[in-house]
This record gives sequence, structure tokens and C-alpha cells, in this order.
Amino acid sequence: MIGGTGLDLTNLGAIAAAFVVVASSPGPANLATASVALTRGLPTALTFAAGLSLGLAFWGVLAAFGLGAVLQGSLMALMVLKLAGGAYLLWLAWQTGRAALRPGPMQTPDIPPGRWFLRGILLNLSNPKAVFAWMAALSVGMGAEQGIGAVAVATVMCAMIGTLNAMTWAVLFSRPRMMAGYRRVRRWVDGVVAGLFAAAGFGLIRSALAR
Repeated sequence: MIGGTGLDLTNLGAIAAAFVVVASSPGPANLATASVALTRGLPTALTFAAGLSLGLAFWGVLAAFGLGAVLQGSLMALMVLKLAGGAYLLWLAWQTGRAALRPGPMQTPDIPPGRWFLRGILLNLSNPKAVFAWMAALSVGMGAEQGIGAVAVATVMCAMIGTLNAMTWAVLFSRPRMMAGYRRVRRWVDGVVAGLFAAAGFGLIRSALAR
């Protein structure tokens, strides 16, 4: 057992494995991190990733305190969050699509680091699916015998995994060779990323309106 929480290494391993799968899948947050890394380089990508991590941790706290279940049961609140999240993803698709259609060399307007941090926070806060992913991961290794201490330990561990994942995407896609390769096929990559953002945004809006 770990610190009297009722968790052992098997429990933690199961939760960690489940969260690694959730966090590392190529969803909107990871795609956005890769896009920022390719276009802006490592410092900006790490700032963006830090914002993503904070937004993800916020959902983790909600899940840990059981507010995720309340949110899941509130159809109106969930619909509003999904609509807002879908709209934000469509805005990202529009911005990326405009860049894909722009001929010539890549243009990177000067944006303050704090705004990239805020964009990272907003991207994860606008994704209500994150709280359900947290709940699913936490439930893998949790039982009725575990209390708030166990939930706190698991939540901190998953938040660290989420941060490490975001930073890893930032580092990998800001490598000089990756950035040079991106510049050669910039318009194609931006077009694909814009399509993926649009698909995720429309999917979120469709799921909100289907209820």
C-alpha cells in the first residue's frame, strides 16, 4: 500500500496505463501542440503545452471531486460546454485553413507568450470529454475501499503524465529536421490539421445537439 491510501503499485499502474492511452492519443490538444511546435519552435510550444497541462489538471480536479458525474448528469451544462468547445475547434480549423491557403513562405505573426499559454488553457477547458477521460482512467484502478487520499495521489500522477505527454509532443515536433520538413510541405500539413480540427469541432457540436 502507498501511504495508507489503499492504493498499491498494481492500482497505480493500471490507472497510469489507462491515462497514458488517453493522453497520448492524437486528439485536438496533441495536434495543436505539434502544430505550434512546427511553426513556432520549442519555447512557444512548451508555453502552449504548459497551458494545456493546466487546463487538463482543472478537469482532473473536477473528476477527483466527483463534479464530472454532476456535469455528465446536467444535459444543459454539458451541451453548452460541447457547443463552446466545438466552436473553438472550428475557430482553430479556420485559422489553420487560412494559413494552408496562403501562398508563399510561412508567416508567423508575433504573439506574446502569455497568449499562447492562455490558448493552451482554453483548448483543454473547451473539451468536456477530458473530464470523462479522467473519470474513466481513475476508475480503472479504484475501488470502494479507496478514499480521498487515493484519489488525490492518482490525480497528481495523471496530471504529471499529462504534462509529460504535452511536453514530449512539443519537443519532438520542434526538432530542426521536423520544422524543416514541415516548411517544405507546409500547406499540405496545415490543410490536414485544419480538416482534423474541423472534424473534431463538428463532432463535438453534433454530439451536443443529438441529446
